Amino acid sequence: MIDPNTISVNFIKKEPFTGGYRGMRYQLVKSSEGMEVTIWPEPYNYLHTPKEKKQMKQFPLTVEGRDEAVAWMNEQYEEQKEVWDLALNTAWTVQ
Repeated sequence: MIDPNTISVNFIKKEPFTGGYRGMRYQLVKSSEGMEVTIWPEPYNYLHTPKEKKQMKQFPLTVEGRDEAVAWMNEQYEEQKEVWDLALNTAWTVQ
């Protein structure tokens, strides 16, 4: 699963942090409310994924907020595993 120690809060304060885990892509970005976290299925990047396929949630832009965000992403991965598995298995067959 996603390890919170691999995500730097100081980095997010300056640049969006993106990554992926087994079919689930994610982005953590500084927002006016703190930190916005977005998850979506592969294969496309944030800009090329339709809005209706994205799920977003706000968290404080702190180490504790980062930990909450990672816990949320890991929960969403487990709860929607079928979505991520399908995305992973079809990502390279998209024309």
